[in-house]
Parts: sequence; structure tokens; C-alpha cells
Amino acid sequence: MVARRYGERFPWGTLFVNVVGSFIIGVFAALGPEETAAIGPGIQQFVMVGICGGYTTFSSFSLQTLNLARDGQWREVWQNILGSTVSCLAATWLGFAAVLALSSMEGQ
Repeated sequence: MVARRYGERFPWGTLFVNVVGSFIIGVFAALGPEETAAIGPGIQQFVMVGICGGYTTFSSFSLQTLNLARDGQWREVWQNILGSTVSCLAATWLGFAAVLALSSMEGQ
């Protein structure tokens, strides 16, 4: 859907899926036993590894980046690498921070 809307010259669809998956992983990391203990470790691992691991597309990211390099689109290669890395780390942090912020507001 994202690729159709924004084109396939740059892998926007893969970036979108990876950022959303990273946000979800951040949320479930913060809900797990080490933080707020809102869910058990089995559920946490199932969502983080099973669902998010299947949903996010690191292999697609790798292939699309390789294809961009093979086509000589070096600016897009680095935009994809840096954009994906920074966006996914930021999304993971935002998901984690959102849960911690909400849980601290409930305690007040």
C-alpha cells in the first residue's frame, strides 16, 4: 500500500513496516517482566519474536539495499541504511517511553 502510494524507487513500504514493528517491540519490551510486569514473559516473547519477527522485514531491507547498490543508486543506499536504522531505533524508544509514561501517570 505504501509502495503504491509513494513509488518503489525507494523502499518506503519496507521502511514503514519496520518502523511500526520497532514501535510495537518497544511497547512490549516496556510491558515485560523487567519493567512494568503488565504481561508475562511468554506473551512478551511471543509478540516480540513471533509476531514482530515475522512482521518486520529485515531480509527485504537487505535485498532492497543490495539492489539499490547494484543499480548504482548510492544516495538511496545510504538514505535507506541511515533512515531505517535511525527511524527504527527512534520508534522502539518511543514505544518503550510511551508505556513507561502511561504507567507512571497511572501511579499518580
